[in-house]
Formats: sequence, C-alpha cells, structure tokens
Amino acid sequence: MNEEMAAKKSGKVERVKGGMITMPFIFANEVCEKLAVVGFAANMIIYLTTQLHLPLTKAANTLTNFGGTASLTPLLGAFLADTFAGRFWTITIASIIYQLGMTLLTTSAILPKLRPPPCKPDQVCQEANSGQVAILYVSLLLTALGSGGIRPCVVAFGADQFDPNQKTKTWRFFNWYYFCMGSSMLVAVTVVVYIQDNIGWGWGFGVPTIAMALSILAFIFGYPLYRNLDPAGSPFTRLVQVCVAAYKKRKVPMVSNPALLYQNHQIDAAISLAGNLLHTKHMQFLDKAAVITEEDDSKSPNLWRLNTVHRVEELKSVIRMGPIWASGIILITAYAQQNTFSIQQAKTMDRHLTKSFQIPAASMSVFTLSSMLCTIVFYDRVFVPLARKVTGLERGISFLSRMGIGFFISILATLVAGFVEMKRKHAAAAHGITDKPDAMIPIPVFWLVPQYCLHGMAEAFMSIGHLEFFYDQAPESMRSTASALFWTAISAGNYMSTLLVSLVHKFSAGPGGSNWLPDNNLNKGKLEYFYWLLTLLQLFNFVYYLFCAKFYTFKPIQIQKMEGGDEPKRNGTIQLANNV
Repeated sequence: MNEEMAAKKSGKVERVKGGMITMPFIFANEVCEKLAVVGFAANMIIYLTTQLHLPLTKAANTLTNFGGTASLTPLLGAFLADTFAGRFWTITIASIIYQLGMTLLTTSAILPKLRPPPCKPDQVCQEANSGQVAILYVSLLLTALGSGGIRPCVVAFGADQFDPNQKTKTWRFFNWYYFCMGSSMLVAVTVVVYIQDNIGWGWGFGVPTIAMALSILAFIFGYPLYRNLDPAGSPFTRLVQVCVAAYKKRKVPMVSNPALLYQNHQIDAAISLAGNLLHTKHMQFLDKAAVITEEDDSKSPNLWRLNTVHRVEELKSVIRMGPIWASGIILITAYAQQNTFSIQQAKTMDRHLTKSFQIPAASMSVFTLSSMLCTIVFYDRVFVPLARKVTGLERGISFLSRMGIGFFISILATLVAGFVEMKRKHAAAAHGITDKPDAMIPIPVFWLVPQYCLHGMAEAFMSIGHLEFFYDQAPESMRSTASALFWTAISAGNYMSTLLVSLVHKFSAGPGGSNWLPDNNLNKGKLEYFYWLLTLLQLFNFVYYLFCAKFYTFKPIQIQKMEGGDEPKRNGTIQLANNV
C-alpha cells in the first residue's frame, strides 16, 4: 500500500505527494549520473590509448564490455528495488557506490604511479601493467554496479510521481526525462571533454565526480516530497511460480470458460493498484496455472500450484515484450561505434574552427546530442499535435510506430558513415599520408556531422519509444524491471559490438597485416565495410521488427472505478487495451 492510501485511512490531511515539484530533485540525480557516464565514456578511448597505452581494439572492447556490464547490472538493481528496498533507497545506495568508483578513477588519473610513464620519442610506448589495469577495472566495475541501481529506478521513480491515469503527463515525462539527460550529455561532451583535453585528466574526471556528490545530496533532500510505493515482492519469484504451477498441471484439462480460472483480488491487491490484467487467449498452456483442482485451496492457495489470472498475465506480458526487446540490440551495436571508431576517424581529420582552437575528437558527439534534443522538442511541440489530428491518439503515434521510424533512420546513419569513410581515406591517399597514422588529413571533420546527427535523430525516436513501451506494457509491479529491460537491450548491443568487432578483426586479417579494423593505422583499414555490414544487419533487423510489431498484442487492463475514494468497485469495470 502506498503512502497516500495510508494517509487517507489514518484520517490525516496531508499534501498529496509527488507531482512536478519532485522533478528537479529526481532529474538532478540522473543529470549528474549522465554527466559522469558520458564525461568518462566520451573521451575514454583517448584516455585508454594515450594515457594507458592500450591497443585500439583492446581499448574499444574494454569500453563496450564496460558499457555492456553497466547496462546489464540494472537487472540486479531492479530486483532489489521491486523486491526489498524500494526505488528511493536503491537509487541512494547505488549513487554512493557510483561515487566511490568515480573517486577511484579520478585518483588514478591524478597519481602518476597508477598509470604508465609518458611515451618517449622513437620508442615503443609502455602499456599499463596488470596492477594499473586492475585499478581501472575496479573503478569501472563500481560505476557499473552504481549504474545498475540508478538507471532502472530513476525513470520508474519519476513516472511514479504521477497518478496512473495521467497518461499525458506520463508520456511527456519520458520526453523531458530524455531531454534533461541529453542536455547533461551535451555538457559532458563539450565542457568536460574540453577540460580533459586542455587542462588535464584529473580535473576532467574530477568535475563530474564533484557533480555526482552534489546530486546525491539534492536527491536525498527531496525525500519528504516523493510519492514512494512500497515494494510488492519479487516479480521474478511470481513468474517462476506461474511456470512451475503450469508445469505441474500440464495434464489437467483446460476449462471451457476463461471466467472459471482462478481470481483472487485480495492477494493481488499490492500488485494491481491500477487495475487487474484481463485474460488473453495467447499462450493458453500457461492458463493451466490458474485452473482450480480438488487439491487446491482457493482461500489460501499454494502459489507454486495455483496462481491468479493476473499473475499468469504478468508472465504473458513479459514474454510478449521479448521480441520487441530483442529488436533494439542491433541499433545499439551501430550506435556504440560513435564512442570508438567514429572518434578515431575524427582524430585524423582537420578539427580546427580557428587557427588556435580545434574541436576535441570526443566532442563530435555534440552533434548527436544536439540533433537528439532538437528532435525531441520538434516531436513534442510540432509532430505530436499534428499527428494527433490524424490518428486521434493523445500521444500522436503509437510507441511502436515511433520505434520503427528510429530504426529506419539508424539504417541511413551507418550507410552514410561508410561513404564518409571512403571520402576520408581518399583524401589521405590524395595527399600521400596513408602511411602516416598520426598526420592530420586535410579534410574537415564536419564530413562526419551527417552520421552523428542521424544517430541522434534515431535515438530520439527509437530509444524513447523503447522506454515508453517497456513502462507501458510491463505489469505495474515490474516497472523497475521493465526499465532494466531497456538497459539490458543496451547491454546486449554493446556486447554484440564487442563480438562483432572481434570477429571482423580476426577474419578480415590478410597478408602483410591488412585488416578491416587495424590497431595502429585506420587509413589502411576497411572501416567502410564494417559500417556497411552494420547497415545490412540493421536492414534485416528492421524487417524482423516490422513483423513483430504487426502481430504484437497489447496488454488489456481492468480499470477499477472507485467509490468514496477508498475501495475499488469490482463490478462495472472497464476494459482498456493500452495500444497507444
């Protein structure tokens, strides 16, 4: 039971918690977390190759492995939040763990003994030893664990601050959540990266570390204002219980009428505050978990033998989301190249704005973020009102349509990237510097802008649509877990990038050290082939997504009318299909 219901039953008159007043405190935590993550990741490929002297492919795989791990740990954070700690305390504790990792990484950048000596002219650079690499990995692991508690809970905790019936405010929250996150990332790839390149890595890592400490204080300060929902028990246990019960009753005949399946609103009360899930005809083998036999006690059921329709439908909802979840993996794989090979491309090109100032290579992602922010504003203020007049939907178009547009734009991004790489290598050959990896190719870095901007537009459509999809279609007691699924897709995409880079690097190796993805001289590689391979994979994925979206079944929910503001009325209910 949440705090508002408790207040009503106790007769106390209190200000209704939640609402827009809580947003600055919640966004402050997410903004600083993203400032830290992107402030580290945007230039980390440069740090690993120039300060720790790691080979390019090893550095690239280290980053994508870290990104994958940081996006996989949200499953653990979501489990703790939904089962034991609640979202507020999970975010708080995870933020402190994150702070420890950032402090360790900053310390390693300041103390000379924690990194190899600078390179000397005409000598092979000394690679970081095992102890120095271990410190790097421990700091990255701590930040990954911290992200695991922050990422799945912040977005769900923010959406919790609005009433479940306030659909318009909820979907706008997702847009502005991403907008604030993007603004923070924009600061990271400009101000923070500039500090790293021109002042030093100690300050470059120290600024986001200080910002994160301040955000923790701000988030805790807002505690009295938050609308806190109590954890409803382990969602994973409930899912397993349904599977076990269905297996035990696999030989039991199915009832002729779904109305005869077991329902118990009392035991489902804590996990169905917004309404019970209604029975669907799909995956009927799972319905046997709700078939009542002579051995079952319907008043006090053994949930490993008998489950309610609501709990069965929770499992069905999760299974139905699986194919849509999987479709996001390849897009993230393509997007991940911006923090690795795209930065290496930019590093070889003319980045001067004036004779004395040049754009840091890692700051090129400012174009991704700027286009993403502009697209979000355009979508919210222009596109949605126009689309609403045509479709009649409050949010303009469905989140599945929004995701589809993002997939298509991402295909264009990697296609364009391949042609730009050909242009870059042609310029290197024309000026006779193909064999000089450290020489600046006289071609403006702005040739990379189209691919960066297209990736930003794709993220504004696909990633926000993906996040909306998980939050809307997941069972209400699994909102943190749903947000974790969003991040696990990112995790899988990063790991897929690591696998793809490793396989391409291995099997494209030719005589004389030639390779699509060379370690030392990108001018001699075939990076355009790699981009076009990603384009082809994305094209196949797009067809797969269209098939999944065509046959996706939206969860039906029973909205409970309230009498006197307290107890739900169990008759006269309304069925809604959340296909918006």
